[in-house]
Amino acid sequence: MNPQAFWGCFCLLCFSFLRSAKGNLQPLSFQPRTLYQYRYTLHVQLDHTSTPSPWGTRLQAEALIHLHRLWRDQGREELLQVQIHNLKAQHQPEEERNQDSSRGPPVEIALSQEAQAEFQQPVFISWNSGKVKAFYGNEAENILISNLKRGIVSLFQLQPHAGTTVEEDASGSCQVTYTVSNHSITKTKDLLSCSTPKSGFTSTNKIFGVEWQPSSTSQYVVKGNLLQSVLAEESHVVAPALRSRSGIKISSRQQLQLVSPAMPGPAEVSGQSLEDVLAGTDARPQPLVMTSLPFRRVCTHCPSLRAFLKAFDRQRVKIDTSRVATAWQFQRFIQMLRSAKKRDVLQLLRRAPEEMRPFLVEAVVATQSVASLAALSDFLDFSKEPKSLVEKFLYAAAFSPRPSGELLHLILDKLDETQLSPETWETGVVAVGSLVGKLCQQKLCGLQVVERGVETILRGLRGAEEEPKVVIYLLALGNAMLPETIPTLLDHAEDGPTAVTAAATSALQRFPVPHISSKVKRVMRRIFHQKRKSYDKTCRLAAAEILLDNHPLPMDVINILLATSEMETEMATFLLLKVQNSLRDHHHLARNIMKDIMGDPRINNYNFFSKVGTSSSFSGPLTVTQDLISTFGLDLLFLEGGFLRKSVSDFSLLSHGQRLRAAQVTFEAQGMESMMGENLSEGEEEPELMAGMSATFFDVQLRPIIFFQGYTDLMAKVLLSSGETTSVVKGNLLLMDHHQVIPLQSGLQVTVKLQGSLGLDISADMDVSIWEQELKTSVNARGSLTMDFQAELDSPFLQATLRSQTEVETSIHFNTMLRFSSSPVLMCLQLREEQVPYREIFTVSQSAGSQSSTSRKGRHGTVPGREFALHQTNSKVCNLLLTAEKE
Repeated sequence: MNPQAFWGCFCLLCFSFLRSAKGNLQPLSFQPRTLYQYRYTLHVQLDHTSTPSPWGTRLQAEALIHLHRLWRDQGREELLQVQIHNLKAQHQPEEERNQDSSRGPPVEIALSQEAQAEFQQPVFISWNSGKVKAFYGNEAENILISNLKRGIVSLFQLQPHAGTTVEEDASGSCQVTYTVSNHSITKTKDLLSCSTPKSGFTSTNKIFGVEWQPSSTSQYVVKGNLLQSVLAEESHVVAPALRSRSGIKISSRQQLQLVSPAMPGPAEVSGQSLEDVLAGTDARPQPLVMTSLPFRRVCTHCPSLRAFLKAFDRQRVKIDTSRVATAWQFQRFIQMLRSAKKRDVLQLLRRAPEEMRPFLVEAVVATQSVASLAALSDFLDFSKEPKSLVEKFLYAAAFSPRPSGELLHLILDKLDETQLSPETWETGVVAVGSLVGKLCQQKLCGLQVVERGVETILRGLRGAEEEPKVVIYLLALGNAMLPETIPTLLDHAEDGPTAVTAAATSALQRFPVPHISSKVKRVMRRIFHQKRKSYDKTCRLAAAEILLDNHPLPMDVINILLATSEMETEMATFLLLKVQNSLRDHHHLARNIMKDIMGDPRINNYNFFSKVGTSSSFSGPLTVTQDLISTFGLDLLFLEGGFLRKSVSDFSLLSHGQRLRAAQVTFEAQGMESMMGENLSEGEEEPELMAGMSATFFDVQLRPIIFFQGYTDLMAKVLLSSGETTSVVKGNLLLMDHHQVIPLQSGLQVTVKLQGSLGLDISADMDVSIWEQELKTSVNARGSLTMDFQAELDSPFLQATLRSQTEVETSIHFNTMLRFSSSPVLMCLQLREEQVPYREIFTVSQSAGSQSSTSRKGRHGTVPGREFALHQTNSKVCNLLLTAEKE
């Protein structure tokens, strides 16, 4: 033979061999009249990720799986019968622990005769070279047993060649990737891509949700055309997004090993079609879905509203919103109300003493059940109930973590039915905006009631003639954050009077970066540079912030800096400090651009940054953990004469790429220029004398509060001031509400639940002393947070629950003091946090047959109080003012 031809043939053979070894395997099949036996083992483990914590849950099971072929058609489709034999299960009780804290021997789980009989009922699969085409069984079978069989059948779902595809098994319909090498097949499943029957819910804000990190890998060994073994491993780490230390790890391991040699088996069944063959079997199986069916555990120890009502007259709930005991009671009522009937909820509301009704209304709203909302609709009469109770209901709805269409429908109906006080109407409108926004975040914008809510706001805005009403509708649009309303906001921002422009720009500031388009930026440039008319300084500064905070163009930054040379000292000082803050903020979108611009000595020089006004802008971190960064920011804008024009205190949370404005309190005073003898800027309209406050909590803008309006009202407030604080918000909120079903490939189910409630009492005060020439503001926040996180494992042998409960109480005080008698004006800022007591409890509960056990571990402590040193100059001024005040 020609040597070249020989080497060519040899290379071709080698290439063909390598391709078959690394690319594809032979088509898989099972032989007729052969009984295949596979040894099946299952290990499932749940553990707390925190230490110290109790031992977790361990479950082991083993069985012999009998498989034989019943029928095969000409297209290589096979009908296989799969049957479980000799099933045994064991678990590790918590109390079975040796003196050295190691695990004791596992304990056998006794199975009832009924369960054993169900386990031995065969299931059938339509199978073609590794692909499970259909699954057949008894649809009346126990869900947990049926799911376990799905988990075993899922091990026979594979393909003998490499590639990415979508498969359905016990985990759901998932994207999987295969790699093939020699006799081995590796399957990697993307569990985040799996689609399953919808059976859960979560909070609209991801910060208050659950972080889920899953992985799944299966290793198959094939010899010839026969499946020899399978090793499937998956793990899940679930944890509250705000506290990964309270997480739970779930591990599942399945193994299938062929027992050799194969034994003679039943003969194949004759039939024209697969359906004919199935109809001829004794079991007469029905087609079933491959995805595990969701199982709902019956809670035998959960509180019952009907039982509570029987002893209601003897029980009184002590309510102090800033205490953790009240927050736990709040969650307990939500659990009772979710399973309660309408008549029981209505009876509870009517029998409750007046001081307890606000608490119960908040709990009913948080429940979100149809029965609870129907009871609330019958109970609440907006024309008769106290205004405070109606506003409590509306704010509870606005803060709902996952509102329903029924809740929005209830509010819209109530707003349409009755003649409301101005305060109630304003609160109702901003609540509608919040609900519309959260429903759209849940991808429910297409609901008819959502469209009705949007039209209610837009129609009201078009028909509003009074400036305060226009402002309220614009604030509602800010709560909704619908991109299609941006053109409306731009029109009002550019053409409206000062209050309207301020409200519209404030609403635009809340939109995420992708929605701040070139059109929005063009309008903001015209407002800042006053291209069409003059604008109030607060509106111009808001426009500048929108330009600087949303991927600014270098020219925008340069033009804003150049404009400061023509501004009044206080406004220029404030804006330059904003720019400097963005340079220090590593998360700011404009940081790199501004660093480049500051490298230009024509910009970064004494001429630009020598402004020495009293206005200030400060922001910095308060707390940094592996999950969360909490920041505090303070903006103070003064008039040229030294009087405060606007102050903004901001507490924000950054977690997992999400930002939440936890609390923002704004004090604003306008019209003071004439009192201080200042001249207005050219073209600037003279505003009415007014002072007020607005607040945003958890990204929900509340109804503004007016301290005084007009000179007469001011003098009355000064002369007749009682010194009482104004309550900004007081009540209980359900912040976290998460329910997730995780179907394991083994067929077992883990249900993850998270509930977190917040008790909040925030008050504010502004004290103006003309005689002492002092201004004092104070914001006092007391609160309690409780978090209940648990994972429930449900299997035919064992039910287990791992639970983590966390509670915290805190109190924060923010005070400002300004003295105008000095020149320049002296200003002192104080931010103080009292000591923070906390407690964590970790619980493991297990139940197998008639045996059950519970173990607990916990820790508690107190974080010392602290006063934040905002900056060195502030500390010196505070020392001066506070010393003088004591004297």
